[in-house]
Amino acid sequence: MHLEPLATVHVELAPMLGVGVTPGGERRVYPIVGGSFAGAAFTGTVLPGGADWQLVLADGTAVIDTRYLLRTDDGALVYIRTRGFRHGPPDVLARLAAGEPVDPATYYFRLTLHFETAAPQYAWLGRTVAVASARREPAAVVYDAYTLS
Repeated sequence: MHLEPLATVHVELAPMLGVGVTPGGERRVYPIVGGSFAGAAFTGTVLPGGADWQLVLADGTAVIDTRYLLRTDDGALVYIRTRGFRHGPPDVLARLAAGEPVDPATYYFRLTLHFETAAPQYAWLGRTVAVASARREPAAVVYDAYTLS
């Protein structure tokens, strides 16, 4: 098995909506307001309207749960759902929360990606295991996605 580059995805976020502390942890919602993606297999835009329905655990681990739409340059709509984890030393997480630039090598931020589409030319995405390494920027998440072959 090895990783094949799929795309670099830039997801622009609105400010956090804090739901508060729930029985499962602190619920944070980050509305997705746009973005872009580019790779050898497909390129296009991230459509506004999705969100990251994040749950932050007592130890500071963020459980990532995003759902949003991609529109490819040839007009296809692709639903994407990501799940994963972001965690690291408390001082690094505090700097991320404050919107400071942080070296992504100082924290763990990994995702799994699941796709659905009715577009025949991208049907292969729904049958492919994909993973990503991500970084948090002040108003965006950027990740490099790979397929596992």
